[in-house]
Amino acid sequence: MAVQEYYLPKSLEQALTLLADHGDTLLVMAGGTIAMPLINDGISMPEKVMGLRHAGLNTMQTGDGVVRFGATTTLTQLAQQDAVPLLREAVGHIGGWQIRNMGTLGGNLFAPPPAGDLAVALLALDTRLKLVSRRGERIVPLSEFYTGFMATALASGELVAEAQVPLPRGKTSYVKYGRKHANTPAIVTVATHVTTAADGTVREARIALNAVGPHPLRARRAEQCLMGAPLTPATIAEAARVAADECDPFTDAIATDWYRRRMVTVFVKRALESIAA
Repeated sequence: MAVQEYYLPKSLEQALTLLADHGDTLLVMAGGTIAMPLINDGISMPEKVMGLRHAGLNTMQTGDGVVRFGATTTLTQLAQQDAVPLLREAVGHIGGWQIRNMGTLGGNLFAPPPAGDLAVALLALDTRLKLVSRRGERIVPLSEFYTGFMATALASGELVAEAQVPLPRGKTSYVKYGRKHANTPAIVTVATHVTTAADGTVREARIALNAVGPHPLRARRAEQCLMGAPLTPATIAEAARVAADECDPFTDAIATDWYRRRMVTVFVKRALESIAA
């Protein structure tokens, strides 16, 4: 059955009211780069759809060491900002200009792997999400947002309104490996954020992976391998090995699980070497 009702709220309050009134029968989308192909192909057949384009969520504010991006901030807008270079770099690996003009930060959080290459950069930056509903709002770390494949901590009646991204305090790197150089699904994507002390030892480390699990994930045991140690070839190699052990790759038309795991070792190593350099 084709879409019977389409809503275009003019504010967040209107959007939350519509969501409370219609509940889970309402499909929520922003740019539509994920939802519309499914609808056009008859895979998804919602009767009611709500678009968030005009809900006033395409904002960007910086203060107290945090950049707050509204959920409908487009990928093109992220590519043009200078506050968080890692996000700008990540967007450069996502689709073509048409996708970037329509796709949004919030929508990318719900992209199933091997897509979602912005979410992995947000994960490496310790991003927190502001979730809102008619009941109020709550802040959830992105690292706790994903609960399984296409499953999140989003409660009934809630929307992702904002991503709160701390300004990077150390060095960051972003590496995506696919079959082509551009506009390609990932075999593995790695985003890292490392802070070092004056003596060169690692004080904080974040290693985030995509396309090697049910959702973007942190390689926490690999991060621990780096803590308190210098970024030497030996520590980098050990962290890359551990990251490959703790990921949960899958097989699809792009690559096998075995190959994905092997490439985690290669590209975590490259990402950390770029920081060490």
